[in-house]
Amino acid sequence: MNLWQIILLSIYCVALGSLLVFSFHRFAMVHLYLKNRGNVPVEPVVADIDLPPVTVQLPVYNELYVLERLIEAVCALDYPPHLLEIQVLDDSTDETTAVAQRCVAEARGLGIDAALLHRTDRCGFKAGALEEGMKVAKGDLVAVFDADFVPNSDFLRRTVPHLVDNPGVGMVQMRWAHLNRDYSLITKVQSVFLDGHFVIEHGARSRSGLFFNFNGTAGIWRRECIEEAGGWEHDTLTEDLDLSYRAQMNGWRFVYLNDHSVPAEVPVTVTGWKAQQFRWVKGSVQTARKLLPRLLASDLRRGVKAEAILHLCANMSYLMLALLAVLIFPAALARKDLGWLRVVLVDLPLFVSATAVLSRFYIYSQREIYADWKSRLRYIPLCLAMGMGISFNNGCAVFEALIGHKSPFNRTPKFGVVSRADQWLGKRYTSTNSIMSFAEVAAGLYFMAVIVYSVSMNVYFPLPFLLLFCVGFLYVGTISFLEGMVDRRRKAIKHA
Repeated sequence: MNLWQIILLSIYCVALGSLLVFSFHRFAMVHLYLKNRGNVPVEPVVADIDLPPVTVQLPVYNELYVLERLIEAVCALDYPPHLLEIQVLDDSTDETTAVAQRCVAEARGLGIDAALLHRTDRCGFKAGALEEGMKVAKGDLVAVFDADFVPNSDFLRRTVPHLVDNPGVGMVQMRWAHLNRDYSLITKVQSVFLDGHFVIEHGARSRSGLFFNFNGTAGIWRRECIEEAGGWEHDTLTEDLDLSYRAQMNGWRFVYLNDHSVPAEVPVTVTGWKAQQFRWVKGSVQTARKLLPRLLASDLRRGVKAEAILHLCANMSYLMLALLAVLIFPAALARKDLGWLRVVLVDLPLFVSATAVLSRFYIYSQREIYADWKSRLRYIPLCLAMGMGISFNNGCAVFEALIGHKSPFNRTPKFGVVSRADQWLGKRYTSTNSIMSFAEVAAGLYFMAVIVYSVSMNVYFPLPFLLLFCVGFLYVGTISFLEGMVDRRRKAIKHA
């Protein structure tokens, strides 16, 4: 075996080994969830006379299609009116501001304490808007909803008692539900991804005394907790994860309500989903770079510290997956002289165990919250494929975060699309990602060629995994490219 083979196989083994570590971390999450299944938070009973003032913050930026729906839902919250304040934190540069002005005026006409805080510089993006709102907020508690969420009227009645009953609780998070889960294939797959995170990961961590995070929306904070932890900071793209860890390292406890949910839209375009994923992945790695030294130096319990490290570093797996996609076939060729049987004996168990663990993770998430969970299992192979297909996009996010490359907070486009009759075509805010889509299509075609070659050489063991890579890259890349064409045509017509 020559030097290039040794280097190639070393990188390949590191990538595959890292993915196995993260895969079995998911296995541990399922185990913790099942072990602590009975540790459900008991909902305290609090009389109206003991309820504290609450400020509801709505950070928005160019949300023309969903803002009115959001404000209407928040104005319908069941809470004593004299204790409720609504802040529309608007950084918009289009007609959204006029919609916000009208909705706030209507709310005030109904006797609701609502205010519009409009900024023109977007300093700090969402974190900056939240921080500006905090300066004038009246509430002891602060709830946050993104523009694509539609909170149920009982949200505050479900969450506030946990903060009133226990002064050590700093934040209460509700599970996300999905308004448009069944809109298309991409929304169905995203919903499975999100269910895995919220049901299994949040459920396991919260019920076993581990750190978990506020998800930027559908949660409520104790103002004292935010201030004591250092407030909202905007040196990462995931200000929610950053503040969550700073608060918990300061000794604050969080409560997660898996049995209650807040419905929201998931992105209906692949380019919108990729933009959202890029921001989340890059922000999580930025947060890891920022907080890992403090976390490692802390006196937290070993189990809490170890799991927190894995949690913060989990999205590194996308960089490893991108490397694996590039190297899987060259690595197989490099070991051809060793005999295919040895390759099968080493690689096949590793790949099977990794995919089986991930499948189990998502199967349990579906089983826990849906009566028709068995009918949803057919989407899990697509989830595996799509996770591979987005690995270049998310791997670039990891790389940018590791080298310290700064980028703006790119919002996720929302179109008010809920039912299959709704349309997003022709609406503004669409995202384009043409360069990456070319790379993804090229990768899909490459894997198609590898599949043909493997069949011609009677090498069948890698075919299931090559098919997942092929389908994932071709779907993500092709749909992204087509969406980009539609967006460019719309813009051309607009400026014609």
